Amino acid sequence: MGKKRCKKPNRTSIGGQAVLEGVMMRGVSSMATSVRDENGDIRVETKRITPSAKKNVILRLPIIRGVVNFFASMVTGIKTLMRSAEVFGGDEPSKFDKWLSKKLKIDVMDIVIFLGVALGLGLSVLLFILSPQWVAELISKFTTVEENSLAFNFIEGGLRMLIFIAYILIIGLMKDIKRTFMYHGAEHKTISCFEEGKELTVENVRGCSRVHDRCGTTFMFLVMLVSILVFSVANSFLGVTGILRSLIKIALLPLIAGLSYELLKGLAKTDCFIFFPIKLPGLLLQKITTREPTDDMIEVAITSFNAVLEMDADETIPERRFITARKICELKEDILKIFKDNNVDEESDAEWIVSIVCNIKRSEIKDNLKYVSPREVEKAYNIAKERISGRPLWYIIGNTEFYGRKFNVDERVLIPRPETEELVYNAIKCINKESKVLDLCTGSGAIAVTVKLETNAEVYASDISLDALEVAKLNASELGAEVNFIQSDLLSEITDKFDMIISNPPYIKTEDLESLQKEVKFEPVLALDGGNDGLDFYRKITESAKNNLNDGGILIFECGINQAQDIKNLLDGYKNIEIIKDLNGIERIVKAEL
Repeated sequence: MGKKRCKKPNRTSIGGQAVLEGVMMRGVSSMATSVRDENGDIRVETKRITPSAKKNVILRLPIIRGVVNFFASMVTGIKTLMRSAEVFGGDEPSKFDKWLSKKLKIDVMDIVIFLGVALGLGLSVLLFILSPQWVAELISKFTTVEENSLAFNFIEGGLRMLIFIAYILIIGLMKDIKRTFMYHGAEHKTISCFEEGKELTVENVRGCSRVHDRCGTTFMFLVMLVSILVFSVANSFLGVTGILRSLIKIALLPLIAGLSYELLKGLAKTDCFIFFPIKLPGLLLQKITTREPTDDMIEVAITSFNAVLEMDADETIPERRFITARKICELKEDILKIFKDNNVDEESDAEWIVSIVCNIKRSEIKDNLKYVSPREVEKAYNIAKERISGRPLWYIIGNTEFYGRKFNVDERVLIPRPETEELVYNAIKCINKESKVLDLCTGSGAIAVTVKLETNAEVYASDISLDALEVAKLNASELGAEVNFIQSDLLSEITDKFDMIISNPPYIKTEDLESLQKEVKFEPVLALDGGNDGLDFYRKITESAKNNLNDGGILIFECGINQAQDIKNLLDGYKNIEIIKDLNGIERIVKAEL
């Protein structure tokens, strides 16, 4: 029998089913399906189910509950298979699927489930009920075996069993079915490991038996066994032949399913050797319908089992859904809902997330019916979930656009703003390739790199933060900009003279730091705190810059709201002082000549 089947100190009602590249486990009040997708990641879907104890009392009666569970299991099994196929394939719905959904308001999944159950039952009746009867009738015509005799019923039952075994062997030759049988083995091993009281690790599960008393294969064997007895009794009492006999057998199928379920349930509760001969054929058949799984398959089965254990133990754990293909316009609405549920009002961020993930313009999102792959959908959801923590979107993405180029940004540097693009725009109007330019408080290096690439001037950039300089150097390297970087507390370590000094220094009042938006608080305080009145850095720069500017050199600042006039008053000794408004009409830039 292969691996030793130990006693079970931890009996559980959790059962399972192998699906496409995964395993479904079903407990008392929940079920979980885990699938390893094409990228090698384990994806999980969980669902709350109504415990049998809460169902209609009639549906819990012996035999009746078996019939109900049989049909419910078929529907659930097909649904789960279809869901696992969606995850593993992730294909966009076909035009026919879309037409059914739009024109007839029909979900193609419902059609597939209905056809699956109908075809499954039809095939079972044809292969395992009608075919054995027809062959047995043919045999009786050429032998002394009489119809409705005990020998006839046993021949018919034996043929039914042979057809069943042949069917399993034939489908087991298919590649996908082989892998499904391996996942079936992983499911059994995982349940056995738990019932043996062992920790659910890959190593422990690997050493457990891949046969189990509550397997569907054993159930099918019991159906064959019970059908022989029930059909024999029915034939003896009714004595019908031909089509009428076939119809009676079909009518008795619910009774056979109910009796088989009760027998399976009873046998699973005991390890008494007396009942082992009845169990043995089903256990042997499981050697065909299960295969030794790989370690990664075992991981999938353990994931499903643990999910069910957790949900059965804690009813507050929410359900989880597989991430499947979504329309671009639907993806935006999904993200907006995530934001709304967490009291975040960021429609522009939702558009940016979809735009970045789908690599399209924001203007192309609305009413866009193109489907996004599950992997891209998951990426968008993850970004949205991190965004609701308050972390700025561009730190999450890892880069932001500035002057038409992408710059790396993270918590070491300030995120470049659109206003700073206006600072650069006004600066480069006064720069040519012969100019020597210094970017003071460079941060991400966005100003320095942009000036270099736009003018090919000789550009230097300084910052007191080594962390910021690392980011700036990376950006310069990736964008191919030759910039000279210097660590310096403002101009303290700089002796050269320049034709222009550009700076976007810290300009927020210290007392205002606590009242900043949550997103801004993720940015480095060193790049924000401008002292008691926000002008500390402007005072220091305007005075010391006189030693580092050539005659006629230009000093150009970005400043905060309502600071321009105060900065102008600091520019003693400078000439041609100019205050420039941004696109919103705010005095944002101060420019002066030495």
